[in-house]
Amino acid sequence: MSRLARLLTWLLIAVLGVATAWIVFDRRAETVGGPFRLVAGDGRTLTERDFLGHPYGMFFGYTHCPDVCPTTLSEFQAIEQRLGAGIKDFSLVFVTVDPDRDTPAILKDYLASFSDRVVGLSGSSEAVAAAIKAFKVYAKRVEGSDGDYSMDHTATMFLFDRSGRYAGKLLYQTPEDEAVARIKALIDTP
Repeated sequence: MSRLARLLTWLLIAVLGVATAWIVFDRRAETVGGPFRLVAGDGRTLTERDFLGHPYGMFFGYTHCPDVCPTTLSEFQAIEQRLGAGIKDFSLVFVTVDPDRDTPAILKDYLASFSDRVVGLSGSSEAVAAAIKAFKVYAKRVEGSDGDYSMDHTATMFLFDRSGRYAGKLLYQTPEDEAVARIKALIDTP
């Protein structure tokens, strides 16, 4: 085989590899989310069906989080202020990754200091683990030296349209203008 033929063969293999990876990643992105059954601060059991008809974001965190969670919730407050009454159709769903400490009532109290547009959800360890798996979220308990623990977790807000279809994500500390524009686009799309 000539040198040019080998080079073209390797180039074709590389292009096919990139195309395959893109297709696999794209399909994986389309499958973010799924069924969940968790409990809100008012005691109601909510599922993904309860959010249909309205765009929403899903964020996984916990109340003892020292940085990512309060930062994300503060950033959501800023987005809410910028959109004003326009955000009335959007909710942020905050699912705990620490159901041992974050009861629905504790989540409700914690989230009240940020926004009434944030719905906190908790549940049994099994129900939370199922939601974590459905949303392809990373969450791991990290033991501390003093007997306490923290949780490593994904720092991403997953966005969903009115029909519950995955519509992208906002990474941790996405620039505010971009986050506002992306959420506004979801709200404005019938």
